[in-house]
Amino acid sequence: MDSSQDPAAPGGGPSRARTAVPLLLALAATLAYGMLGTRQFRTLVTSSWDLGIFTQLARAYGELRAPIVPIKGDAVNLLGDHFHPLLVLLAPVWWVWPSGEALLWTQALLFGVSAIPLTRLAIDRLGPGLGTLAGAGYVFSFGLQAAAAAQFHEIAFAVPLLALSLTALLRGRVTVSVLWAAPLVLVKEDLGATVALLGVLIVLRHHRRRAHRLLGGALALWGGVWLVLSTAVILPLLNTASQYDYTDNLGSPLEVLWPPVKWLTVLMLLLAAGLIGARSPLIALMLPTLAWRFTGTVEFYWGWQWHYGAVLMPIATAALLDALGDRRSGRATAWLRTDAPRPGRRVRATALALAAAVTLALGPTMPLAALLRPHTWEPTWRAGPAATALAAVPDGAVLATDITLMAQAVPDHDVQWLHGPNRRVPDCVLVDRYAFSWGGTPPEDPRLWAEETWGTTFRTVSEDGGFTVACRP
Repeated sequence: MDSSQDPAAPGGGPSRARTAVPLLLALAATLAYGMLGTRQFRTLVTSSWDLGIFTQLARAYGELRAPIVPIKGDAVNLLGDHFHPLLVLLAPVWWVWPSGEALLWTQALLFGVSAIPLTRLAIDRLGPGLGTLAGAGYVFSFGLQAAAAAQFHEIAFAVPLLALSLTALLRGRVTVSVLWAAPLVLVKEDLGATVALLGVLIVLRHHRRRAHRLLGGALALWGGVWLVLSTAVILPLLNTASQYDYTDNLGSPLEVLWPPVKWLTVLMLLLAAGLIGARSPLIALMLPTLAWRFTGTVEFYWGWQWHYGAVLMPIATAALLDALGDRRSGRATAWLRTDAPRPGRRVRATALALAAAVTLALGPTMPLAALLRPHTWEPTWRAGPAATALAAVPDGAVLATDITLMAQAVPDHDVQWLHGPNRRVPDCVLVDRYAFSWGGTPPEDPRLWAEETWGTTFRTVSEDGGFTVACRP
């Protein structure tokens, strides 16, 4: 074992900082992201229908059923939309706390946990001061904050897996790194490409050791096989249209370079890696994710504001630590060299300042900044009417609703989206005249709109605060 693997090596012995700081950062991040989720959930802030979709998936797994999600359409198996079988781990969460809010806290916990291995490694390599700065810069980075604001997504599970895998790799524990990376293919189909590339990097990084080359090659094969198997076989097999839905979102490779927001995203990611992180081959692990995002025709893919950058944050921090080197060995990584001289203290401090500054520069626009504004914690005037509307729908009823109360309705009702392709006639309709999905033109009479849409009789049973519930007699 070399000194980079041994926490008891000279200058890198066990310390209170190494033990306490990672745990404190994990706790602080979990509480911050969890409270952000609670504030959103209880003040009816809904960024998309995704929280409702994943809440419905969690309920299905909790009831030991296939992940059929009527919000997406009749008999839609969500494993035919994206390949994320690892989300079966949400079943125990549902047993303990059957609510969409539980998913938000689960994601907060996963983000917090991811800080522990990276911060501990940072303290080992850089010392308590700079190591703590690196850990804090990571766990409160723009990518994780944006993902928390976008509410729950499957990538929440990828963040700690990547952190654990890359940390193990930088400690020279290749087998452990491979074992943590392998489950990433079960989080989302595109991560198979990231896993395959990590395997290639392991081969290049440890080309002198046959056992490590074999492990890297096996990981590359594992990632490549699952990428093809999930996108070409499993997803079309489970998809109601017998296809991989997201192929149509891809444009021409020539569109990768435009519009300029894509360059801004790349700059922000490089800054998150302190710029010097670009010298680490690990930075290449961003390429598979950026490739599908930048060839995609969906504008939400291009910037930093959604959840798509969360998986890139552990990569940025690992590349940063790799390039800054280890105080115990005096060596750093520069391109394919792992024995380059360690950068000086001024370079290290500047790199870490840049990594933190890219998030701090966004200031009050950052999601967590909202937690510091007292008025954001005030109960919304619509909380009471929302509860009344949900109570007006009989338990177990087929409910067609818009996005505002979708996640809240899932635990007690069979929910579908009232703008969706469902052919089932709902028992009740819940309309929020302020929901963004109406595009500013909600129906003047939701009951009449429901009768015209489904060709049957409805009667209004609740109407208050912009919420209208109409049910079949």
